[in-house]
Amino acid sequence: MTLAELLQELREIGYPIAYAKFNSEPSPPYLVYSFAYSNDLIADNINYSEIGNYQIELYTTQKDLVAEGKVQEKLKELGIPYSKVEAYLDSEKLHQVIYEIQIIGG
Repeated sequence: MTLAELLQELREIGYPIAYAKFNSEPSPPYLVYSFAYSNDLIADNINYSEIGNYQIELYTTQKDLVAEGKVQEKLKELGIPYSKVEAYLDSEKLHQVIYEIQIIGG
């Protein structure tokens, strides 16, 4: 799966989505995704297989199990394993759930 394909699939959830940040922040819930780091498979001194680690961030005004469920079900539907961390952002009065995923070769 490519990043473009993942983005198209995430749009189907129905929440606004942007790379890294919005120019004008929408009302929650919304998604932000970004590249975190690479973990390429290296063989014979070349990057043999690209492995990109990405974060998909869900922002809500309160703990929202329905919104989290939509993101998690989409990732499961696509066969993308994820790890998840969450925090409350006092300065923004928002709950943040970060899904960490890998895209191989895309």
